[in-house]
Amino acid sequence: MKVWFGGYTSHDSKGIYQGQVKTTDSDIKIENVENVIQTGKPTYFQINDDLIFTIAQEGDDKAGIASYSKDFKQLDSYMHPGAAPCYIGINNDKKLLYTANYHLATLNVFSFDNDGKISLVASTKHEGSGPRPEQDAAHPHFFDETPAGNLVSCDLGTDSVDFYKLVDNKLVHLASYQMEKGFGTRHITFAPDGTTMYIVGELSSQVNVARLDEDSWKFEDLGTYKTIADDFEGHNGAAAIRLSNDGKFLYISNRGDDSLVAFKVLDNQKLEKVQRISVFGSFPRDFNWDESQQYLVAANQNTNNATLYRRNSENGTLTPIQKNISAPEATRVLFTKD
Repeated sequence: MKVWFGGYTSHDSKGIYQGQVKTTDSDIKIENVENVIQTGKPTYFQINDDLIFTIAQEGDDKAGIASYSKDFKQLDSYMHPGAAPCYIGINNDKKLLYTANYHLATLNVFSFDNDGKISLVASTKHEGSGPRPEQDAAHPHFFDETPAGNLVSCDLGTDSVDFYKLVDNKLVHLASYQMEKGFGTRHITFAPDGTTMYIVGELSSQVNVARLDEDSWKFEDLGTYKTIADDFEGHNGAAAIRLSNDGKFLYISNRGDDSLVAFKVLDNQKLEKVQRISVFGSFPRDFNWDESQQYLVAANQNTNNATLYRRNSENGTLTPIQKNISAPEATRVLFTKD
């Protein structure tokens, strides 16, 4: 296996890094983390069997997305004036990419071909604001597919989850699920059966559980839970959210509390906290796991390190097995096969 890191390039990072996953007598370890692609601010990226698609920035006034081959040669790019997107999603079968731009308040759909050529298919712009200083305008932070193949965005500025359908190269708005004011909607994930969604709020340090029906577009609020302890003092921003493949355990990263929190999903869809564990660094914007979900890596943006854990699939808990893995300014982590 390989593990990949990308993030900001303001201080120590030169772009995208790749590390080797080595098997030991009892576990695994990550070593030989090296810079493989030099590019500006690859804060999020996706990798398929043949291609690498990453957010990128050129200079101070041009940004967008770029494609690379597996031998790290740039193939194409789509650049525009202004800030870079913050999220990129992918559908390999449809050969589509989805980007959310926090600063420009735009959602874009791109097509790509086997040679990595990127073309803009559709775009839309969000409007609105919220009550908190960070919510001065619309700020979409996530844009990807729903279980039924529609599209969904999370907007931190408007506290909303918005659903779209791509029709004749246009994004048609289908429905909205409105969070409480100041929630700071950031990312979303779905249960395996496609009827439950888990929405993390960056500004509120909460996760909301809701039932959805993609035929009727009716929603049911099932509960909201804190991602940090009641007695936590200071600033925290909840960030990444991931659900185990069996739908039994939900994980969220906390930037400020600098922790990962694990919840057990009960039969009635309520959440029960099973663990809150340190990331042994600062500002864990992203974390991810290998295909088996036996191992998880959290990337700590402010301390240039990542932490490797072994995951217990029976009770959901994490056990740290390697700390201080080199990961300069990392905001994205991804495992791939060799």
